[in-house]
Amino acid sequence: MNEQTAHTPKTIELATDQVQELAQLSSSVLAERYQQSLLGVFGAPQRVLVRGAGCHVWDADGNQYLDLLGGIAVNTLGHANPLLTSVIASQLATLGHVSNFFTSPSQIALAEKLLEISAAPAGSKVFFANSGTEANEAALKLTRRNAGTEDAPRTRVVALEQAFHGRTLGALSLTHKEKYRAPFAPLPENVSWIPSGDIDALRAAVDETVSAVFIEPIQGEAGVKMLSAQYLQAARDITREAGALLVFDEVQTGMGRTGSFFASAPVIPDVMTLAKGLGGGFPIGAMIVFGQENTAWLTPGDHGTTFGGNPVACAAGLAVIHTIESQNLLDQVRSNGHWLREQLAAVPGISAVRGAGMLTAFELAQAKAPKLVAAALDAGFIINATDDSTIRLAPPLVITQEQLGSFLAALPKLIASA
Repeated sequence: MNEQTAHTPKTIELATDQVQELAQLSSSVLAERYQQSLLGVFGAPQRVLVRGAGCHVWDADGNQYLDLLGGIAVNTLGHANPLLTSVIASQLATLGHVSNFFTSPSQIALAEKLLEISAAPAGSKVFFANSGTEANEAALKLTRRNAGTEDAPRTRVVALEQAFHGRTLGALSLTHKEKYRAPFAPLPENVSWIPSGDIDALRAAVDETVSAVFIEPIQGEAGVKMLSAQYLQAARDITREAGALLVFDEVQTGMGRTGSFFASAPVIPDVMTLAKGLGGGFPIGAMIVFGQENTAWLTPGDHGTTFGGNPVACAAGLAVIHTIESQNLLDQVRSNGHWLREQLAAVPGISAVRGAGMLTAFELAQAKAPKLVAAALDAGFIINATDDSTIRLAPPLVITQEQLGSFLAALPKLIASA
């Protein structure tokens, strides 16, 4: 008996029995068992979800929901996408993990594809991680190497007010919200936050003492706060003049979310970080380093990860990119996003709408966003409140205008009831 035939159907059945048994229980029982067994950093789960298909998910009680959040901008192709499922299963059946002592065809292919779609110049390279915060950790370590000289050290990093770059200690040091940072002080120091979108403030803050500037082209966790193309270009010009590295955090905005592969295009930074939508639901992060002069900052032994570049994760990333290209999803994302925001602007009780592609926020005239989230969930729609008056939508890129229309039709009554 060889390794492939050793796992009999009975073995497979035993391996899935526990999950199948749990899936038969009610949401209330499962929620109680969740709280007994998982660390409570996320609070109580809103629902226990057991399956998904396309842009819909179902909970343990059989209720159906239209997913307008996409796992927080992660499920690029929706749930249980047949191509993505097939590619992941095929790669896993071939080669699942090899460690960073080796590489694989899927890792090389995805790196080459990312360099292609990002219009990276010659000498650019990719580092694979497992999440957005890990990609930003790698970027922060890289920028530390831009340390200046003993006589003129670069000891400062500049980030934007309302920025969110992750929860690990390095990424957290760049995140603006005090309540996230304070419990874990002291964090890496010498980070300065400046008003977002203010070119004069950026120019005043960036000098020869700054090693790097970190920018989200659209601040998603802040409520989809947009930065103009002029601001991004100014950031490129100002950092280049001062000798500082420019890092674009496209963890939430990358991979077609805004109707182009990258929200910062055509401005090319020194470093770009990706995650969320890159794997379409399979965990993967990436750091793209642009130009040979920047790839030289990190050398063998300076950074690493056991799971980064996993063959299955990289195969998932390739499947996502090829599906976006082959199905012309970027055109659909731009068109549907524009239509959605036009419709939202006409809904009573909404005071402002902003966004790009399938990343949209709308402001409520009254501060009742959390109540609206609860009312929408009861009505079968998954949305997100970024603060007391702001709702964020980040559905799968494959969502249809008809599906968006079902939410729009229900929204006025939901706002009124909230």
